[in-house]
Amino acid sequence: MSSGDTGRSRASLTAIADWVTISSLATAGGTLVLAVATFGAVRSSNRSARIAEAALHEQRRPILSHSRLDDPLQKIGFADGHWVRVEGGHAAAEHVDGRVYLAMSLRNVGAGIAVLYGWSVWHEQRVGRLPHREPEEFRMTTRDLLIPPNDVGLWQGAIRDRDDDDHGQLARNIDARNNFAVDLMYGDSAGERWISRFGITAVAEDQWLCSVVRHWNLDGADFRERADES
Repeated sequence: MSSGDTGRSRASLTAIADWVTISSLATAGGTLVLAVATFGAVRSSNRSARIAEAALHEQRRPILSHSRLDDPLQKIGFADGHWVRVEGGHAAAEHVDGRVYLAMSLRNVGAGIAVLYGWSVWHEQRVGRLPHREPEEFRMTTRDLLIPPNDVGLWQGAIRDRDDDDHGQLARNIDARNNFAVDLMYGDSAGERWISRFGITAVAEDQWLCSVVRHWNLDGADFRERADES
């Protein structure tokens, strides 16, 4: 083989090598672009899934509040035959024959059915960030109470045992018309639970107003925690 043929052969091999390198780089670049696009699509899909999950969560979330003053009056009966009448935005607190009867007119301002589980009473008003009791310390309801979304409902509770730790102080509060508070624990149809705190305030001579003070989500982050993080 002549020197010219050798030179042309080396040039051909070099050209082939260059094209192989270029092809490999092009393939690598295409793969990188595809990987970036796939990552973006997966990230967008995950974001859409989170948004859809949050939307579904909001669709089934109940939020209890006090009812409006123009909501209808409710007549509420207890198992022992005692009855109370509660107007919109009001509560009932009665000490009769050594028994304490409590009730509130409520409104579910959320989008899911509120299933009431239990309640806990405080002997004084509870404002600010004062914590709630543990769920196992709540008194469980003996009557199934459900409040549909965007509708009015009720809560009721009674303490008849004079040896109960809450009986004496609560009876004195009612007789002296001192303000106090009630925490309600409730959930949705999927079992997620919330606590809403209500202040019970004495007005006029024989009336009590109730007003929601604070909300907690027991099984997930609530709106206040998300706001604190932002």
